[in-house]
Amino acid sequence: MTGRFPARDRVAVVGYAHSPVRRQADRPLGALAVETARAAIADAGLAVREVDGFVGSALLPSAGDHTKQDGVSIVSPNWLAQHLGVDPRYAAGFDGIGQLTGSVAMAVNAIAAGAADYVVLHRALHNPGGRYHANPMREAAGAQQWTVPQGFFGPLATIALPYNEYLQRYGAKREAMAAVVTEARKNGSRLPWSYWAGKPLSTEEYLAAPQLFDPVCKFDCDIPVDGVAAFVLTSAERAADLPHRPVYVSGYASGAPTRRRLPQHWPLDDILGGGAETARRLWEHAGIGPDAVDLPQVYDGFAPFVWFWLEVLGFCPPGEAHRFVADGGIDSDRPGALPALSGGGALGNGRMHGVPQMLECYLQLSGRAGARQREATVGVACHSSPHFGGAVVYSSVPL
Repeated sequence: MTGRFPARDRVAVVGYAHSPVRRQADRPLGALAVETARAAIADAGLAVREVDGFVGSALLPSAGDHTKQDGVSIVSPNWLAQHLGVDPRYAAGFDGIGQLTGSVAMAVNAIAAGAADYVVLHRALHNPGGRYHANPMREAAGAQQWTVPQGFFGPLATIALPYNEYLQRYGAKREAMAAVVTEARKNGSRLPWSYWAGKPLSTEEYLAAPQLFDPVCKFDCDIPVDGVAAFVLTSAERAADLPHRPVYVSGYASGAPTRRRLPQHWPLDDILGGGAETARRLWEHAGIGPDAVDLPQVYDGFAPFVWFWLEVLGFCPPGEAHRFVADGGIDSDRPGALPALSGGGALGNGRMHGVPQMLECYLQLSGRAGARQREATVGVACHSSPHFGGAVVYSSVPL
């Protein structure tokens, strides 16, 4: 991918809907998805029959041995279209890391190419009950035979390694991470759909939480939840006739590790080096730099990702994010601060896999954030790890 995005600002987000976020929903995931998609279509001022495109990612975001069943534990774009009674011209699912980034790219490209006029993009999350990281393995084969016997498996070990490296390399303290998590929970507590609505977290509560995988504690991890979000996208020309202010897609980028590693072995240098390349692609694609962004929404499925994203995107020098955040640099209530978690993120909403970041960009840039409304014109929504995910640039006016 080289040069500025040819379809920059030619496609816009024009409506949305979000289900309540629950640890376990009282209705099947498919029923929630159909209801949420209908609400998003109506919010965009459209009828279901006008929608001719569906995109999404049906990845089941859960560890352990869980069955994938369409409409129950996952919701594919084709399943959603069928149960809305639509025979779409375009339906596609993104299969990879960075689910929302990939889904947005597919929707934008389909509309820009004329494959569809109105596209519903959805993310439906189901996290079964029980111990989330219970390991059903009886033997470790392949590359995992070298890691599992030593206890190195699952995402907690994956993130604990670079987190420890960062603490040791840059003289950071685990106490500094409290500023990340309490900021996310403060903002999430203000959202009626959030799992943590009305439940902010104090620094004392954070520091008293048990560690799960040194130095990762319980509150450094987003809680597994059930929930659905849906967005409607169309061309900039059609968006002008719809009821809400359009939010334009100005560019996107994704990345994946290139170095051969053992399973889930993510050294800090891989994350920061790969993330710097993801950021370079992003700024080149959108034709801007970090100085143009006033609403960055960094991914925080695990708290250390916030430090990593702030640095690779260029908002902090290398090794300085822990000081920047601890000094109030992302406090959304502080004038002049960088509101990097103003939408609550995953830590403040629940494990909605990048939805909080995309939704906050849409709400703020479309002027629909209500009492939380900020002055912002350019947002960035990040998803997953900087070296194993992606980001999308949104704008309230064509760049």
